[in-house]
Amino acid sequence: MSDTPISSIRNLGPATQSALIRAGIPNAEALRAIGADAAYTRLLQMGTRPHFIGYYVMVMGLQGRPWNDCKGAEKIALRARFDALKANVDSTKDKGRSDLEAALQFFGVVERRQPGSTS
Repeated sequence: MSDTPISSIRNLGPATQSALIRAGIPNAEALRAIGADAAYTRLLQMGTRPHFIGYYVMVMGLQGRPWNDCKGAEKIALRARFDALKANVDSTKDKGRSDLEAALQFFGVVERRQPGSTS
């Protein structure tokens, strides 16, 4: 496997690259292998605030298309996928973790809790 930077993918810059690396996606090859939905789900699980444009920019980039190429029915379908991803992550969130703890975990200050863990 090569080690091509995520930022080499159209539309994806250094900030997205850093966030994806923190979410366990180290390079462009890994991102292409798991796809936009799984990658964005990981970002949400890490505490990234959901943003539809960020999601569809990633989808378009993985297709080699400019971010603003998403229109009409395609954009409506992507919105439905985004909403489903968001709802799925919201339903599995650790309700015992405070927003502060989640932010600290996102930045790597505290360890990620394992599902079902109470500590």
